Amino acid sequence: MQRAQRKLEHIKYALQLGDGPADTHFADLRFIHNCLPELNPADIDLSAEILGKRLRLPFFIDAITGGTDAVTEINRKLAQVAERCGMGMAVGSQYGAVRDCVSFGSYTVVREEHPHGLVLGNLSALATPEQAQAAVAMLQADALELHLNAAQELWMAEGDKDYAGLLANMVRIREALGVPVIAKETGCGIAEAQYAELLASGFTYFDCAGAGGTNFPAIETARQGNTLSADFAAWGLPTVWTLLDGCEALPSDAFLLASGGVRSGGDIAKAFALGADAVGITGPILRKVVEEGVDAAVAYVEDLAEDLKNYMLLLGCRAPRDLRKVPLVISGATRNYLDCRGYNLQAICQSRRV
Repeated sequence: MQRAQRKLEHIKYALQLGDGPADTHFADLRFIHNCLPELNPADIDLSAEILGKRLRLPFFIDAITGGTDAVTEINRKLAQVAERCGMGMAVGSQYGAVRDCVSFGSYTVVREEHPHGLVLGNLSALATPEQAQAAVAMLQADALELHLNAAQELWMAEGDKDYAGLLANMVRIREALGVPVIAKETGCGIAEAQYAELLASGFTYFDCAGAGGTNFPAIETARQGNTLSADFAAWGLPTVWTLLDGCEALPSDAFLLASGGVRSGGDIAKAFALGADAVGITGPILRKVVEEGVDAAVAYVEDLAEDLKNYMLLLGCRAPRDLRKVPLVISGATRNYLDCRGYNLQAICQSRRV
């Protein structure tokens, strides 16, 4: 009952608190306009093959919920959005379900509604290989996200505080599975050093999940009737910064899912420009589904896709990956970040992960 109540409270406070207060810093990026795009809008193709599945839109509904029967209908509606839009979907953590053998239906409904689409399982990086196998089997998942959420667990009254041996455990899980394993943050971003460490351990799939979107430490604090301090409320690498660290650390053939406060067609275009292979959009779709229904959520996603196409037309890009070659102007705190990190600002402004 305690875990089920926590899942419901996560949704309640995610909607109540909204994004932030950390800034994604997408506003620090500006594209260089192309007045000769030499492109017909009909030639723009947003489709992409991601993790072995062809998506009409290279978007994900990123990990949200599951683990209690009370959220089954929410997951059903989210999966219906994914199916109708031709996008991927990741479920929320399956840890409690595989550990306690409960509430499977709140997850399996996703595969029922999205039978041939891209579905990602989600499990704590503290899980056992056997639990990981059960999580994948539960969904017939195309890949498994292993979430890294030390900040959330720190402020969760019931949280796991011991992360010693975490990377070795992740390797054991990856070696036991027959599907890709994605190293996923949960709102604090992945820094260059950790990208490199994970790469050295054989991981090539990442979900950066930067700061600026849904704030799980703030949610956990609110669940206890408290307010997180300003410093910790803004903790983590903003989404733009963790993507830039990915540009520095990752080879072009690594898979990078950009998530964390992605809210507009411009945000999406900039995420692709910074090397993303797909983009996760979570909070706004959840809100649309809960408050207005599936049709409204589908319309929201389709509007984002049209906005993305408009950016691509003005930049002369036929496919999202082409945005990596579009010149950028980088200013503000993000330029300071690049200077502090010793990155080659001029090179990054010209191209990324190509």
